[in-house]
Amino acid sequence: MAGKYWAIVPAAGKGNRFGDPLPKQYHPLLGKTVIEQTIAKLNEFGEFQKIAVALAPDDKHWQTLQIDTKTPVQTYVGGEERLHSVYNAAIEIEKEMDEDDWILVHDAARPCVDLDDIRRLVVAVSGHPCGGILAAPVSDTLKRVDATQQVSETMRRDVYWRAFTPQLFLGKLLIDALEQRIHDYPNKVFDEAGAMELAGHRPLVVEGQASNIKITSASDLALAESILEAQS
Repeated sequence: MAGKYWAIVPAAGKGNRFGDPLPKQYHPLLGKTVIEQTIAKLNEFGEFQKIAVALAPDDKHWQTLQIDTKTPVQTYVGGEERLHSVYNAAIEIEKEMDEDDWILVHDAARPCVDLDDIRRLVVAVSGHPCGGILAAPVSDTLKRVDATQQVSETMRRDVYWRAFTPQLFLGKLLIDALEQRIHDYPNKVFDEAGAMELAGHRPLVVEGQASNIKITSASDLALAESILEAQS
């Protein structure tokens, strides 16, 4: 795959669903914080020019961490939504990027991503016109419900996948797509792949391990701890 790799970790969210004043990315996890574990996983890849972390303007927790990585880690001011945080970091990275460089975006709250999955994603999108994402096939039966919480339809699960991160795209295409979405569809984008889709691209889906969980509630911390212990 031609070009260099850059990583962005959006970490400006407050994690309201987590139910704690302390943002979930700063909760303890096996002797570190969640975000430290996540950054350590990206550092293991060893080929990023930089890991860019987008923080909330009023973040007071980052400065208390001891980030020790071979890969340079730099912080940027995030935005109101994830879309804005990724874009803010991406336009700063763009100043150092070449035309054929790639940007990988990974959730701060996904510390259990497997290094082999990152490598598999990089290899799989080699030569692809835009890039792709890690995901897993849906294993449960899906039901569409109406406003009264009654089933209106049973969906075909064989065509649905659960989208994970990392999501890896050609940097210039991603920046253009994010910029368009900020102006045109600010409420219709949930991840970077969504921005790419609205810009007319068709991201590749690469199967990843279901253990790549996103921490959204306090109970997920215990599960993440078990997964990390198994991985080590």
